[in-house]
Amino acid sequence: MEIKKSEFVKSAVYEKDYPEKKGIEFSFIGRSNVGKSSLINSLTNRRNLARTSKTPGRTQLINYFLIDSEIYFVDLPGYGFAKVPEAVKRNWGTTIETYLKSERDKVVFLLLDLRRIPSGEDMEMLRWLEHYNIEYYIIFTKSDKLSNNEKAKQLKEIKKKLEFNNEDVFFSSALKNTGKEELLDFIYEKVKNYYKNK
Repeated sequence: MEIKKSEFVKSAVYEKDYPEKKGIEFSFIGRSNVGKSSLINSLTNRRNLARTSKTPGRTQLINYFLIDSEIYFVDLPGYGFAKVPEAVKRNWGTTIETYLKSERDKVVFLLLDLRRIPSGEDMEMLRWLEHYNIEYYIIFTKSDKLSNNEKAKQLKEIKKKLEFNNEDVFFSSALKNTGKEELLDFIYEKVKNYYKNK
């Protein structure tokens, strides 16, 4: 699958402001600076479709992107170490939870930095996804930063906190476009099955 057309639609905080439903949507969530916006840009072949920043916590709203006039990619606010007041962080939590609880047909990609052991907030996010019974998949980002040897060691450490099989997760590098085709094929397959079962 290759994305031919992608455009920013709108930013929203409240459910009433989400764009009109378009079928299934794919949401990207993770810690601040984990690479959500970079991954969206890589998948869509657009350098600046989703705004990236070295400053953690740049995405504070839910950003909707229309893909091939058919589905949405949804960039959710990052959680974690952004240098912002506690009250603002709480608002982001509410914004994310409102989205997760919404009736929209969604598949969530939880992005985790392969170089880091999942944080308490990552684990909390996993619990939320399980609690709301949401279909989700893990994408390990920044995989180009580790050698194969380091990657194997790191995965061993991560598995002390998280249960998964390597073939059930994705490995990506927005910098080198690693894992991009695999992810796009997966998304395309999900879209096809979604409409088939409608």
